[in-house]
Amino acid sequence: MTVSSSAGGHGRCLGNGAMALRWLSVRSLGQRGADHWGSLCRVMARGLCEALIYHKHGDPLRVVRLETLKPPQLGDTDVRAQMLAAPINPSDINMVQGTYPILPNLPAVGGNEGVGQVLEVGSRVTNLKPGDWVIPSDAGLGTWRTETVDNMNRFSKVPNNLPLLCAATLGVNTCTAYRMLYDFETLKPGDSVIQNAANSGVGQAAIQIAKAMGLTTINIVRDRPDLQQLTDRMKSMGAHYVITEEALRKPDMEELFKKVPRPHLALNGVGGKSATEILRHLVKGGTMVTYGGMAKQPITVPASALIFKNVKIQGFWMTRWKQDHGHDLVQEMISVLCDFIQAGKLRAPVCTKVKFQDYTTALKAATTPFISSKQILIM
Repeated sequence: MTVSSSAGGHGRCLGNGAMALRWLSVRSLGQRGADHWGSLCRVMARGLCEALIYHKHGDPLRVVRLETLKPPQLGDTDVRAQMLAAPINPSDINMVQGTYPILPNLPAVGGNEGVGQVLEVGSRVTNLKPGDWVIPSDAGLGTWRTETVDNMNRFSKVPNNLPLLCAATLGVNTCTAYRMLYDFETLKPGDSVIQNAANSGVGQAAIQIAKAMGLTTINIVRDRPDLQQLTDRMKSMGAHYVITEEALRKPDMEELFKKVPRPHLALNGVGGKSATEILRHLVKGGTMVTYGGMAKQPITVPASALIFKNVKIQGFWMTRWKQDHGHDLVQEMISVLCDFIQAGKLRAPVCTKVKFQDYTTALKAATTPFISSKQILIM
């Protein structure tokens, strides 16, 4: 059976028991259940790997299955890596459902983000060596698997002393937050940024990166029973203000802008009325960048915002950015974010670690409303 990566790459699955055992990190060993690890070793010893595969689009709980795959050969420019951890992102769910803009050939391995440890490299690979940690350079690697092999340019190196969850969640949401904060407005310390979906993976990264930039963040979340707990957690990350969608629509917001300058930048991951509201609070000439549409509702832009305030409406998709920029620029961005992590300025979003074989538990949580914790599959 030929299995596609999750979005159009040539990600492949293979195993090598001896090499895998030689290069397993102590950290990754400590995060496996003994029973599953014994089973995984037996699979790898037979030259196989395990992967979460879907043969058709639909409800992830119905179509995603754990299967064993036969390995291909390692090419001269390929890298073989043992996956250590991989998150379940909304875009991953959308791919399985068949609603994402780019879809793989079926059957496909799920997952676009994660961290792996290099087991073996092809004869022409010079930038990576066994023992290095790597993350996908672009979408489509198919990270929900125990091992992967792909071209060296589809991997970016990260320090192998990063916290595991930081490395696993670095490539999509954190990069998205970084690019939006740096690419659309020239922000200086003291400026403010407003964002909805502030407790999402992108939102949590934006809070921390903005703090490192000296910016004030106004963070919009949906009301919920554990609102105070969520607020405290977000403020511990560096959030200045945490406001509900309902409070955002009230005149009291004007009092806030007597203490804080109106934002030059709005980050929209929701759409619908929420997007219209954060747009309304922008300074003249400000920019709203849309990177998601969780409300599944269109964005309504008042004519007055365009005519009298000259606001700019932009979109951002991390996958396209990576496609439009070379591997060197992607690696440069990853290196900057790794520096933030090692300096203590950036930590992983709130996560729940789930054993790989318990993937159905993780998928169920990832598709449940008001679950703020990102589900991380631990291989």
